[in-house]
Amino acid sequence: MEEIEIVDMLLRIGLSLVLGGIIGFERERDSQPAGLRTHMILVVGACLAMMLSVNIASKAGSDPTRLAAQVVSGIGFLGAGAILRSGFNVKGLTTATTLWTMAIVGLAVGVGYYAVAAITTLVLMIVLSVMDVVEKRFVRINVIRNITVDVHDHKGVVRDVRKAMARIADQVITFSIQKSLKSKSLRLEIVARFNRSEKIENMVEQISEIEGVKAFKIE
Repeated sequence: MEEIEIVDMLLRIGLSLVLGGIIGFERERDSQPAGLRTHMILVVGACLAMMLSVNIASKAGSDPTRLAAQVVSGIGFLGAGAILRSGFNVKGLTTATTLWTMAIVGLAVGVGYYAVAAITTLVLMIVLSVMDVVEKRFVRINVIRNITVDVHDHKGVVRDVRKAMARIADQVITFSIQKSLKSKSLRLEIVARFNRSEKIENMVEQISEIEGVKAFKIE
């Protein structure tokens, strides 16, 4: 494999910036933890690693895939950092996969597969934008919410909260109770599945009508 010239290396780095920026912009617009700069830097770094691997292999006669293989396996720490867990909800899995895939795109640009890298980026952009609409409309019809309710401890209050949850939730997954003996109050922590069309305003109204509610939080 021939050594990559400096001018060609700079062109490939420029293309990596553009391709990384396309996917990074989409993730940034969606308020994901790994956005524009992260994707741009990642793709450029992967591209540079691939080019160095090729040039080192051309001079030393070593395997040009060794450095690239380390990029593929090492990108996992970035993906793990993009994944966030909140109760039963997990966010960032899509961003983690885009990071991994864009690292491969960077390697492809580094080795000279410009068309393949560009088409892969285009396909990824279509999946992120078009399929997101399809999922929200036809697939992800439910959403899991964490609800914390602080109430005065009086007879029937737990039953009232359960009835309210039964009215507005499709399914109550967990229902836990913490009791304070000093302040005579209860903290109810509820994880429930709601229809995506269920409005937050309606949930607030239903919970507010429960006698003895001091405060509540919906996540």
